[in-house]
Amino acid sequence: MPELPEVETVRAGLSPVMEGQLIQRAEVNRPDLRWPFPDRMADRLTGATVRGLRRRSKYILADLDSDETLLIHLGMSGRMLISGHTVGKFHHPHPAPAKHDHVVFHMGQGARITFNDARRFGAMDLMPTAEADAHWLMRDLGPEPLSNQFNETYLVGRLKGRNTPIKSALLDQRIVAGLGNIYVCEVLHRAGIHPARKAGRISAARIAGLVPLVRKVLQEAIAAGGSSLRDYRQADGELGYFQHGFAVYDREGAPCTRDGCPGVIDRIVQSGRSSFFCPGCQR
Repeated sequence: MPELPEVETVRAGLSPVMEGQLIQRAEVNRPDLRWPFPDRMADRLTGATVRGLRRRSKYILADLDSDETLLIHLGMSGRMLISGHTVGKFHHPHPAPAKHDHVVFHMGQGARITFNDARRFGAMDLMPTAEADAHWLMRDLGPEPLSNQFNETYLVGRLKGRNTPIKSALLDQRIVAGLGNIYVCEVLHRAGIHPARKAGRISAARIAGLVPLVRKVLQEAIAAGGSSLRDYRQADGELGYFQHGFAVYDREGAPCTRDGCPGVIDRIVQSGRSSFFCPGCQR
C-alpha cells in the first residue's frame, strides 16, 4: 500500500498537468473500484477546472472550480499515469487503452491522466470542498507528520500511558496521518527502539526524539520518489528509489547497517504485518 511519500510523489507529478487545467472530458469505465463511484461522476468532472491539488494522509485531493473535491486513493496497485505531456525530461505519447484503465481524464491542454488499478483496491469520491475535512475517510485523521501540529509536545501527550506497542501507535492514523509499515520500521531503527516496546513505557525524551526522525525519513523518501516494491510507480511511470536505502525493511537475515552494531535484521509479525528490526541495537 503506498504510504505518504509515494502519494506525495504522485501528487507532485500530477500538479503540472492538473492544477489550473480544465478537465475537458472524464471517462469512467466501470461502476466501482473498492466502493461504488459517486453518482454521475464523469458528468460532474467534465468541464471542471482543477483549482489545486493537495494531499491529506494517503489521499490526493483535487479541488475543483465547481466547489467539489475529488478524492483519489491509490489502493494497493493504483497508478495515475500521464501521457501526451512532457514529464521531466520525457514525453510519453498516449498509449492504447489497457484492461485496467478505469478512469481517464482528458485535460484541456492535451494531456491524458489514466487511473489504472489491476487489483481495484483504489477509490475515488466527490464531495463539497467545504465539507472535505468531514468526509468519512478523513474526519478522524491525526495531524500530518510534516506539519507544525505534529510536534514533540503533541506526540508525548498522545502516547503517554498507552499500553499499545510503539509500532502500532505510530501506525494509528488517528495519532499521525500517513505513516505506514515501511517508514515506521525505518524510523524505529534510527531511534533504536524495539517495535514491540509499549509506547507508554518509553521515556518522554525518546518519544520526542521520534518527531524529527519521522520528518527526516519521510523527506528522504519523498526526495527519492518513494519506495517501489511491487506495483508503485510515479506519475511519469518511473520507479521510486528509497527502497535501495532501507536499513531494516524487507532485510531479514541481513547485517545491521548501524556503525558498530553486530546485529542481524529480524522479523516479527504484529497485527498481521511484518516488523523488521535489529535486536542488537533496538531496545
